[in-house]
Amino acid sequence: MKLAVDAMGSDCYPVPDVAGAVLAAREAGRGDSIMLVGDEGRIRAELEKHETADLPLSIVHASEVIEMIDRPAQAIKSRPDSSIVVGMNLVKSGAADAFVSAGNTGGVLAGALFRLGRVRGIKRPGLTTLFPLPTGPVVLLDVGANADCKAEYLHQFGLMGSAYAERVLGKTSPTVAILSNGEEPGKGNALVKEAYGLLHASPLNFIGNIEPKEFVTGVADVVVTDGFTGNVAVKLAESISKMLINMIGDQIRASPITMLGGLLAKPAFRRVKEQLDPFKVGGVVLLGVRGVVIVAHGRSNDVAMKNAIRQARVAVEGELLVTIEQGLAAYEPARGGNTQE
Repeated sequence: MKLAVDAMGSDCYPVPDVAGAVLAAREAGRGDSIMLVGDEGRIRAELEKHETADLPLSIVHASEVIEMIDRPAQAIKSRPDSSIVVGMNLVKSGAADAFVSAGNTGGVLAGALFRLGRVRGIKRPGLTTLFPLPTGPVVLLDVGANADCKAEYLHQFGLMGSAYAERVLGKTSPTVAILSNGEEPGKGNALVKEAYGLLHASPLNFIGNIEPKEFVTGVADVVVTDGFTGNVAVKLAESISKMLINMIGDQIRASPITMLGGLLAKPAFRRVKEQLDPFKVGGVVLLGVRGVVIVAHGRSNDVAMKNAIRQARVAVEGELLVTIEQGLAAYEPARGGNTQE
């Protein structure tokens, strides 16, 4: 397996990007390799801080960087030697099986669309995350690629999310639901109501609408929504979990008695904190483009980057792209054979 990693992506590039790749290389299987894409001089200087002897690491030079403040589409077109474009080209040419970046999300999206293109029949790619729950991770999409959606997009999110749950989570006939403000079929805005009809008529294992209170119990394996709602939901969940951990910590330190109880419960609190850590997932998968692309958070540390690379490895091993293409082909006759926009 050949994985390309954007070494100039994170907020603090190339430090966590390179360190995460080193950690991932130590876990790599025989024959696997990781290519660090970016400024060769800066990458080499960073690699010298680590013990990299015999690790399957190489460097692919890219002289330009797309910064977080840049306009995505314009930057992709005007900087052909940026780490994002070079990384996408590696996937397109077959030199790499996947590309991982913690860079400008819009830039990664634009680069994937311009350089790799969409899977035939997919109207809009979707950013997909594994949302951590006590019952196990739930596939949630879209979480930011498409702020404005059509019902058909949500339908296709369900198809791609179902394929992802099968290949990555090992789910058989994964359940699919729509995130809504009510469980009844008539609840929700116009988008949700129309998407409900499409998903209900599809061969997917659709279980209807679910509210946030059902979502957190894990009743569905895959939950679809528009990118605006999904992005807000993820960020709100991260903020609330952080706030609750801080509140509990403040109350534990409020008196000697609670401090003693907190000391006894410290291992349990540590496990909960680890479970809620967004860096544990590492990155989100861009489903619907012709290649495996993982988007990590800009503030990723080395562990988050390592886990994002692991996500790429799992997606490649699961032949996710082929599964999505086969799923669309199987569904094509029901739509009169016209899945191309």
